[in-house]
Amino acid sequence: MRVISSQSVEDAVAGLCVTANRHLPPDVRRAFLHRQAAESPLGREALRQLLDNAELAGQLGLPLCQDCGLAVFFVEHGEDARVQGLPVREAVNRGMVRGYREGYLRKSTCDPFTRDNPGDNSPAVVHFDMVPGDTLRISMMVQGASAEYSRAAMLDPALGVQGVREFAIRGVAEACRGVCAPMVVGLGVGGSFEWAAQAAARALLRPLDIENPDPFLAGLEQSLTQAANRLGAGPLGLGGATTCLGVSALAAPCHPGTLPVALAIQCHSARRGEVTL
Repeated sequence: MRVISSQSVEDAVAGLCVTANRHLPPDVRRAFLHRQAAESPLGREALRQLLDNAELAGQLGLPLCQDCGLAVFFVEHGEDARVQGLPVREAVNRGMVRGYREGYLRKSTCDPFTRDNPGDNSPAVVHFDMVPGDTLRISMMVQGASAEYSRAAMLDPALGVQGVREFAIRGVAEACRGVCAPMVVGLGVGGSFEWAAQAAARALLRPLDIENPDPFLAGLEQSLTQAANRLGAGPLGLGGATTCLGVSALAAPCHPGTLPVALAIQCHSARRGEVTL
């Protein structure tokens, strides 16, 4: 049994929060560069500004966006690893609070009813999976206000793949009204209602240039990305060929009388990162 100190978890999470908020993921930057040539004049200018913003954020140690969002973590806990000290959830939350404080990141959480802000961005949203091995892998995603366009539904199973396509494209089209495009889309299909929602968010962790290992899902992702880009909203909503940088999907078996589906929306920053202890 390998022992990992809770202090090392806290330290790693604190650093991850700062890095994820300040540095554009390399695959997202590559996607911007790849899409520039096919863009409209306004679209090219918007992508140029987004790339300049990312460069300045990294150089000056500033957040990519003033909305530093909710801190969402996916923890893969190896069965042969034990965290000593604080419980893992508490260590992650303490690290998040510290990272947002030390990195001068905006604290965004509020009570859902009173809207009062506790001032420390807590609590962190933490999802756990037990996996083989003796390591602790912590993946982080920053969910800003773009997440308000995320959605989940229980479709009629008779609608099938076409129903899933229509649900996804309708959701992207509505998101064009408020999300800082080009957006990244996560799609969860099957399982239970709550599995689909979590899977849609988890799907956003996959780099844009890593192909889905499932050929059917890879084809679905490609067709949805193409359909989203035909909407014409373009970068920052100024019109153009890049409304969506990519769609990432996860699927699981479900009850024959159900068809759970969920859509998770991320803005162009697609802030994420991971660390393994």
